[in-house]
Amino acid sequence: MTLSIAARRLECHRTRWESTAALRLRHADVDFAHAVFEYPLSIAAEQAHFRHPRGTRGSVVPEDPLAGTTGSGVRIVSLRGVDAAHLVLADIDLTQCQFTGTVHLDQIRLEGNCTFAIVPARTQWRRIRPQRFTQRRTLAEEHHWRSRQPTAVPGWQQAIPDTGHTEYVGPAQLAPVYRALRKAFEDSKNEPDAADFYYGEMEMRRHDHDRPRAERALLAAYWALSGYGLRATRAMVWLLLAMTGTLLVMMLWGLPADSWKPETVGSLSGRQVRLPTGKPDPVNPTNALHERFSTKRFEGSLRVVVNSVIFRSSDQDLTTAGTYTEMASRLTEPVLLGLAVLAIRGRIKR
Repeated sequence: MTLSIAARRLECHRTRWESTAALRLRHADVDFAHAVFEYPLSIAAEQAHFRHPRGTRGSVVPEDPLAGTTGSGVRIVSLRGVDAAHLVLADIDLTQCQFTGTVHLDQIRLEGNCTFAIVPARTQWRRIRPQRFTQRRTLAEEHHWRSRQPTAVPGWQQAIPDTGHTEYVGPAQLAPVYRALRKAFEDSKNEPDAADFYYGEMEMRRHDHDRPRAERALLAAYWALSGYGLRATRAMVWLLLAMTGTLLVMMLWGLPADSWKPETVGSLSGRQVRLPTGKPDPVNPTNALHERFSTKRFEGSLRVVVNSVIFRSSDQDLTTAGTYTEMASRLTEPVLLGLAVLAIRGRIKR
């Protein structure tokens, strides 16, 4: 069965579909809450006007009563309680769709240009510090949850109370929804778009206060350093900051005052010749701080920093402070470089 419908709103609440069907829609806001699909059902937005199949030689079906609607797009406002294993959506607006409670959401098929809500684009000021959300696809329920927070910034959409199906959910309920949608995109070999839903899942886990505090602290650090391994720019900024800090520490306190020059002292006793060579301990620099910013010390410090990033030893004589700084940099900087590579890989993976 194929249904071609142009309407302002289509109510399919608690309907039962006992055969294969295709819905070709224009202009409509669709409510499929708690509908039952026993066979595959496809819902697609039709771009061109409908035409009469026969009798009038394919004349265009008039849409004068829908003149006040904006565009011909189709929006689904709710899929609560639906078994999405047999559901196919094509070119559907999902910016206001409520997914919580949908069964087998990981098996839904999204084709064409199915749009989701996005985070506020502009920079917001929260007290004295700026706050900016990186662009990603989000669920309408996350917008509703964030808009209710006391520290919410403008731009998050609030729930529409007159829909009749609005339920306020939190991070604990939204994390499985993001996980299921991520799996649906991954199964269709769409790894770059699946990354947005992985980000949303991790965000919900980080804000879920029912989880252990240690887990949320670890997720917060993962978010701050690299955006859960998905924000290459953030990881590269931290890498550059770490390298700059290591470079400054090496120039000021890490390199010894003088480079060691081998000196051999020999002694002749009978027929035996002894030529012992002793390496003195590195001496901490004692001159003024501004005098330590020299080309020679910069070159030596840069060699240490670059080798630390690729997890190699520079074979450079270092003071005690320099030795521990190199150890710390060899542990942290390769990790930051790996996070940046992981983020780039996640955006270009097929």
